Amino acid sequence: MFVPVAKVEEIEPGTVKPVKAGEAELAVARVGDEFYAVQGHCLHLKGPLGHGKLEHHLLHCPWHGWTYDVRTGLNDFDHAIELQTFEVRVEDGEVAVDV
Repeated sequence: MFVPVAKVEEIEPGTVKPVKAGEAELAVARVGDEFYAVQGHCLHLKGPLGHGKLEHHLLHCPWHGWTYDVRTGLNDFDHAIELQTFEVRVEDGEVAVDV
């Protein structure tokens, strides 16, 4: 079920935003005109990924710098570590996530 979480203009290219979709806390990243959604907390010590730094497709946790690819959820240095990812749609200026 796709749940609207933000307006397109609320997420600037190259940024990430913390959102809630129902009970799920997520981080929605915008790379150019593409949107990606991952679970909202880092797998290390639960740092808030929605407040992290986005460099191209890599999302850096603000607490300890763990890095994930927002397209796949894979950790940058250990591919055995993987965030949950969610399908994203943009319709009528709204970003919606499948939760």
